Amino acid sequence: MAGYSSTPLRAKLGIRDGHVVLLDRLPDDVDLGDLTGAHVVRRLPARADVTLTFHTTLATLAGRLPALLERTATAGSVWVCWPKKAVHRALAERGVWVDLDEGRVRTLGLELGFVDVKVAAVDDTWSGLKFVRRLADRA
Repeated sequence: MAGYSSTPLRAKLGIRDGHVVLLDRLPDDVDLGDLTGAHVVRRLPARADVTLTFHTTLATLAGRLPALLERTATAGSVWVCWPKKAVHRALAERGVWVDLDEGRVRTLGLELGFVDVKVAAVDDTWSGLKFVRRLADRA
């Protein structure tokens, strides 16, 4: 559980029993807590209810996000996660390039026709922005 909220991460992310949850590029050190009851997959399924995708660069995100959004259930969501600004220096020292921030993530999602509805701390390293289809596009 990251940040000040006592809400379990699973609830913050909108993961429910029976959901197909895609964990895309999940770093080994990220603990999402108990996902029992959800159908967790690591490969892109035909349809996902909730996707969490982790990126450090705009180039990798731009190459991956269209496919993730296309395979998202009509009422589903995609959480795009990027490293918090506070850890950029530590990542750079390990040779990890980071050029993502909330603004760049939001701009890309909006350009692809989705809307952002929520931001959350995934853990001490990662933030996430939740994208969903516009209500008018859910027909």
